[in-house]
Amino acid sequence: MNHAKAQTIALPRSAESALASNKVIRNTYILLSLTLLFAAATAGVSMALKLPHPGILITLVGYFGLLFAITRFRDSGLGVGLVFALTGFMGYTLGPIISHYLSLPNGGQTVMLAMGGTAAIFLGLSGYALTTRKDFSFMGGFLMVGILLAFLAGLAAIFFEIPALSLTVSAAFVLLMSGLILYETSNIIHGGETNYVMATVSLFVSIFNLFTSLLHLLGFANSSD
Repeated sequence: MNHAKAQTIALPRSAESALASNKVIRNTYILLSLTLLFAAATAGVSMALKLPHPGILITLVGYFGLLFAITRFRDSGLGVGLVFALTGFMGYTLGPIISHYLSLPNGGQTVMLAMGGTAAIFLGLSGYALTTRKDFSFMGGFLMVGILLAFLAGLAAIFFEIPALSLTVSAAFVLLMSGLILYETSNIIHGGETNYVMATVSLFVSIFNLFTSLLHLLGFANSSD
């Protein structure tokens, strides 16, 4: 009798956990879709108005400042608004970068290939994690260290103007962001991430960095032809 009662209690808890996970996934992908559209719009406005890039220092201050604010208010409606502020700001910084590549020979093709590659990688990896439901939590430590090292190497490449290091960092970011997509999607599925605001930010940043890294690599390959 007690064993039967234990089963009837365990099943609803499992179902409740699955429903909670599905809700986070649904809310994350809805918010992610909206922020991607918003970022695309701000990038388009930035390109149309020919706004200059704000520079590395303003970009870093704006990014980390907004990220800190999102983390603090992630459980409130303000957190959602701050997500749009962050993604809109990142879209604005992306506008001048895209304009630069469009001005190059075959620039339109380069941008479209980068967009297509980003979409294919994101959809493929997310679909794999969602369908197989494999646990990629073991990648967390490696990704954290790898992203930190790549970030510092990227700053060094910018300040010391080392093209070869910059290309290496871009290649590393393609791999690291691909891993982060797998990790974050798995984290949502298995209940490691229960806040859709933070999940959205993580996936958006992965997509953004993946796109800019592919754009850099493809742009270099195009210029070398």
